[in-house]
Amino acid sequence: MAEQSSKGQSLKGKRVAIVAADMVERVELIEPRKALEKAGATTELISLKPGAIKAFDHFDPAEDIPVDRAVEEADASDYDALMIPGGVGNPDQLRGDENMVAFVRDFFEQGKPVAAICHAPWLLIEAGVVRGRKVTSWPTLQTDLRNAGANWVDQEVVVDAGLVTSRKPDDIPAFNKKMIEEVAEGKHAEQAQKAASS
Repeated sequence: MAEQSSKGQSLKGKRVAIVAADMVERVELIEPRKALEKAGATTELISLKPGAIKAFDHFDPAEDIPVDRAVEEADASDYDALMIPGGVGNPDQLRGDENMVAFVRDFFEQGKPVAAICHAPWLLIEAGVVRGRKVTSWPTLQTDLRNAGANWVDQEVVVDAGLVTSRKPDDIPAFNKKMIEEVAEGKHAEQAQKAASS
């Protein structure tokens, strides 16, 4: 899946934060992370507590993935971009933690690229950053996103001023490609402006 994602884009020197908790959808963490690293980025998995998180394949427990840093020790200014994988339980736990919500919002306020797939936009709703943004997600989130002021569309991948969203694991190749493009481009002033107005 990752081969298509790094066409000519070098992310050498870029640091990307990945936020996840137990019940993260394994493929939505592993494949985009692999694509980022293949393109030259350094990634760090940030979670609610140190140790490891339990990834899932839909509703079936899969492997444990080591956490690099607890969110209390992380600062958005140390990273160039943010990636948020899905899985039903993952963003639901993340959005209940005020440190995590503030960490995510900081990326938007600093105008940095953010990529979120599947159920991950629940966390963006909690961070108050989707109003006026064009996004996609797992279909069951569309009402939540529209109620939060987003323009929800059913597309493989959507890019809106540094915010990349996709619907499901099948979209990962397109998601990876656009995520890498946005991270390579760097900061988006419009991302910060939209965060300030939402």
